[in-house]
Amino acid sequence: MTGPAERGQLLIVSAPSGAGKTSLIQALVASDDRIEVSVSHTTRPIRPGEVDGENYFFVSEEAFLAKRERGGFFESATVFGNLYGTGVDQLEERLARGVDVVLEIDWQGALQVQKRVPDSVWIFILPPSVEALRERLDSRGQDASETIEARMLAARDEMSHWQDADYLIVNEHFDQALEALCAIVASHRLSVARQRGILTPLINRLLKA
Repeated sequence: MTGPAERGQLLIVSAPSGAGKTSLIQALVASDDRIEVSVSHTTRPIRPGEVDGENYFFVSEEAFLAKRERGGFFESATVFGNLYGTGVDQLEERLARGVDVVLEIDWQGALQVQKRVPDSVWIFILPPSVEALRERLDSRGQDASETIEARMLAARDEMSHWQDADYLIVNEHFDQALEALCAIVASHRLSVARQRGILTPLINRLLKA
């Protein structure tokens, strides 16, 4: 059976829509084969280019609520009128294998995860300015102007919870933001709490020498 020190770490990444968190997470995963992204369930419509089971598990509201009623979600939240949730089974299976799992979730879900897993790491991604955030949302070409305005309002609410996170990264220059994200992951792996079980045999030998 897998011991606590051998379990993967839980990494929460939150950011307002348009701050670039998805691109950063993709680059992080590509650079480290010990990290995987949890695929969330959602009731929102699938967007062009998205793949069911890869970007999200796209489900009906009825199916989502039934799964939540059965206790099938580790965390869940309502964002822009749509339901989002992290499935318990796939998350537990990955952590038990020693995989570090990234949860790309909003502040509501992050607070739920922190309560359930106190040693999880919450990383908050901020845009360099309001203007940059709006420009990134506009450049997507996916949303009507009223939708963008709604996302800008939601972004202010999301960013107001920055103090609840453990780490803050400003995504002004992508390479620098990615370097910071990788450094956070690496430093947490080296914490005494995570290293204790792994290095106890070595430490015992050193102390007896």
